[in-house]
Amino acid sequence: MTDEAFWHLIARAAEQPGDRDERAEWLTEELTRLPVAQIVDFAVRLHAVRARADTPGLLRAARLIHDGVCTDEVFRSFQLWLLTLGRAAFDAVVADADALADLAPVRELAARPMREWSAQDWPEWESLDFAAHDAYGESAERALDEELSELGVAHTAPTAPLSREPVVLPRLTALFSG
Repeated sequence: MTDEAFWHLIARAAEQPGDRDERAEWLTEELTRLPVAQIVDFAVRLHAVRARADTPGLLRAARLIHDGVCTDEVFRSFQLWLLTLGRAAFDAVVADADALADLAPVRELAARPMREWSAQDWPEWESLDFAAHDAYGESAERALDEELSELGVAHTAPTAPLSREPVVLPRLTALFSG
């Protein structure tokens, strides 16, 4: 699977009607139509792309947006949500986490108190992580984690490196500071 095919599937999934779980189900269905090797490749690419978002800046951004609460699971789900913003936006925020302040979905969140966010408003997409696993389970006789482990891809928590210097996100901080 090419990078273009991967990002095309992510974009199409994000455009589907319904909630995030329904979008992930749509993606699972699309993946089941592919050969098993392409399902594995999708999972490998998802892991690699998500891992690019393991940065101190994005960890700080997730903490700001989530009002200081950001477990490993929340951060991983936040990273997966970043994919739904599209390839260009994802690349921009990986390069500069403060660029999140320029994105409409983030500005819309900042404009409302967190207590008013619906379940679908939260910047996370946990079920995206399971689409390839579910598709693979329908097409193969063993778990995708076994296949990925043989390829040296572990399903681990995010590992944003600690920064020696404080991460400063002035625009994002201004959006979420009050």
